Amino acid sequence: MSWSADAELLRRAGADVRRLGGCCGLAGNFGVELGHHDVSVKVAEHQLLPALRDEPDAVLLADGFSCRTQAADLLDRRGVHLAQLLDPEATVVE
Repeated sequence: MSWSADAELLRRAGADVRRLGGCCGLAGNFGVELGHHDVSVKVAEHQLLPALRDEPDAVLLADGFSCRTQAADLLDRRGVHLAQLLDPEATVVE
């Protein structure tokens, strides 16, 4: 599914979306490999972490497990999958 399909679902749900570009920095197992943690955190500091600090009450929509893990590990912020956001009773297996 492309971003345009997600954007349309969110628009219909009445969401006010701030879309970030870039990468969370974790990139699968890259950020937890020996010698990569500092680089991973620096990448996250480009857009993701500042945005989460600027909007502490905003919902973090992140379909990727790595992005949710990075936000949880670095800022103790829990991200949600699109299915969880649209249906809070949905079960998403990670």
